[in-house]
Amino acid sequence: MADIREKVEEDRGLIKKIQLHIPGYAGYRRREDIRQADNILRIYISDQVKTIRGSLENIRDQRAADGKYQGLQTIGNSIFTLQGIEAKTRHAEQGYSGFSPAIRVEEGELDKLYEYDYAMLEALDRAAACVPMIQQASDPKSFDVAMKAFRDSVQAFDAAWGVRMEASTGTMVR
Repeated sequence: MADIREKVEEDRGLIKKIQLHIPGYAGYRRREDIRQADNILRIYISDQVKTIRGSLENIRDQRAADGKYQGLQTIGNSIFTLQGIEAKTRHAEQGYSGFSPAIRVEEGELDKLYEYDYAMLEALDRAAACVPMIQQASDPKSFDVAMKAFRDSVQAFDAAWGVRMEASTGTMVR
């Protein structure tokens, strides 16, 4: 995935380019662009989570139709977890708002939030790679191994998400 920050900067219209030259407003414009890039990435992440959840729902439905009831609860629990992750990524704190917010987040900190979001994609990719393994699992042992790898990836994503939220709310202890 290309760096969304660069795309947002490239897509600046004439008004936004003029704003970059106004003293006192240029920093706001840059922070707003970074915030927008962060928002685009988080929406992309939540859409990917939704896709993975849909794949697991299809696997669950197919296993139930085939009479393979072993593991349905495990899949159901993972679907429930993904629903929560999807909601919290889609509606997450953006880290900056307006000219005079209560907690001001500077450009470097906004870039760091973006990097946390981007790093979470790796855990999400690992989780997505486990879905075909879950679907193709022909015996309980291979199913359990695939589900463990999936849950580990989702937990890694959730841990990275927790760090991101601590950073965005200013509660991260360094």
